[in-house]
Amino acid sequence: MESGFVTTYEGVEATNSRAIRVLSLSTLAFTVNFACWMMYGVLITYLIINRMYDWDKTQIGWLIGIPVLTGAVLRLPAGVLTDMYGGRKVFTGVMLLAAIPMYMVSMADSFWAFFFLGLGFGLSGTTFAVGIAYTSVWFEKKRQGTALGIFGAGNAGAALTAVFAPILLSRLTDNGANLEGWRTLPQLYAAMLVIVALLFWVFTYERKVSHDEGTSLRKRLEPLREIRVWRFGFYYFLVFGGFVALAQWLVPYYVNVYTLSIATAGLLTAVFSFPSGVIRALGGWMSDRWGARKVMYWILIACLGCSLMLLPPKMDVTSPGEGVMAVRGGIVTDVDNVNHTITIDNDTVYNYDGLQPDDVPIETNDWTLLPVVRSWQEPIVFEGQQIERKQLLAEGVSHISFEANIGVFTIFVFIIGIMMGIGKAAVYKYIPDHFPEDVGVVGGIVGVLGGLGGFVCPVIFGYLLEWTGLWTVTWAFFAIISAACLIWMHLVIKKMVHRRTPEISRLIEEPSASFIPSVNIHCPSLDENKEIRLRVKPSNPPSMTVEWCQAWERGICPPGCTMQCITEHIPSESE
Repeated sequence: MESGFVTTYEGVEATNSRAIRVLSLSTLAFTVNFACWMMYGVLITYLIINRMYDWDKTQIGWLIGIPVLTGAVLRLPAGVLTDMYGGRKVFTGVMLLAAIPMYMVSMADSFWAFFFLGLGFGLSGTTFAVGIAYTSVWFEKKRQGTALGIFGAGNAGAALTAVFAPILLSRLTDNGANLEGWRTLPQLYAAMLVIVALLFWVFTYERKVSHDEGTSLRKRLEPLREIRVWRFGFYYFLVFGGFVALAQWLVPYYVNVYTLSIATAGLLTAVFSFPSGVIRALGGWMSDRWGARKVMYWILIACLGCSLMLLPPKMDVTSPGEGVMAVRGGIVTDVDNVNHTITIDNDTVYNYDGLQPDDVPIETNDWTLLPVVRSWQEPIVFEGQQIERKQLLAEGVSHISFEANIGVFTIFVFIIGIMMGIGKAAVYKYIPDHFPEDVGVVGGIVGVLGGLGGFVCPVIFGYLLEWTGLWTVTWAFFAIISAACLIWMHLVIKKMVHRRTPEISRLIEEPSASFIPSVNIHCPSLDENKEIRLRVKPSNPPSMTVEWCQAWERGICPPGCTMQCITEHIPSESE
């Protein structure tokens, strides 16, 4: 229940030891659930490679995507149930329910059986919304970013399935001698879900935000009317949806663009997916340290920059260039291919840019970051030829080459993965700050939008590839989404600062300004107006430091305050 800005809780007291235990078990449970959520990606591929089922590419795509789709869509109701009944009950219940269809996959023998059972165990993908809401109630505000980042590292479950599921399938089938042995794999996954569910129930505690008994579902869903919820969801569409999409899309990308084996492509894809999942914990700490807004600024800028660097496709293009034309008519008396000259009537000499000996083609191991353009001219006339005014003497040739070196490509993809991992934590840092009593609902809808990104993006990539024939159009899509997120966030923050603190807004817009003696600002923690002294360093985004705040007298804000009270914690009716 809300009392001013104080949130009250039901259940046991949140001691440090209990909080750490809950965080550890929640992270373990989420890792296992994420691994289960991604199981079809390996299993369906294995069944097709071994010709156990004759499904076309459309059917394969649906089977791989259907658990992601259902896990995304059901995150919102899972978050609502967590707010209503507590994370311990819901988390345990989801794992036990998902274990049933997971086990039944071992009995499947048709497309529709795999389809509907995938629909069932896709429930495991809802545990993110459950865990976010449950974990947040155990930590104070200043530690929530770090805690949620550690919990979110369970995304690494995708990499665990990618690495270990093929090994298990190989052993369960005696290296392909007994192909029906694959049916043991979903049984093992189901057993993991049951074991972890029991451990979770036994060793965690009940705790949830206190709500009025008569709170209706409509009341609980009221935060969804806030446009900022959908803005956070748009950010998450990029950083989480993009992560899930690339974790699947990079394998065929490497195979088709760089002609690698599936095994090697999978290994390089893990370079993207595993660090991206694990580093989420660092993203939580960074969000606590510098604020989610500042972290997201740099995440979006980095994603935009790397996407643009990856945009040029592998190419080897020759095109007409600028040539040399005669200024008057006459007879060609000399064509010198050494000094690159053409002489007309023994008195008019034209110079042309010939191909130099050191102009050799770029090798495949060249680490150039951008396409290289080489231009030269080649004579098309011969001695004794009669020419006319404006006739072409030497044609121009432009050669554009770019090897899209696999090492350079992998480095940029790795950076994007790291940025997405940090960004996932930064987005969820916003939620308990803005909606402390509705973390489950808001986290649920944000998770829905992110999960839908993981389902929708590969479909969009496929259509773009079909229309353009270019694999790199994937990065054009990411560049557009990154730019849209960056522009939206910048405009909203600028509007919020200007509306609530016009003195600070004017200070930021004045390049020479760096200090303002004092400002009265509404403190959301105390719900009172407080006086602050502020120093501003003009930049983009602007850097602001509170040198003194009246609220510090009550021990509310630390001396290292980064102005989150102004830029992130201000309620807004219409962002």
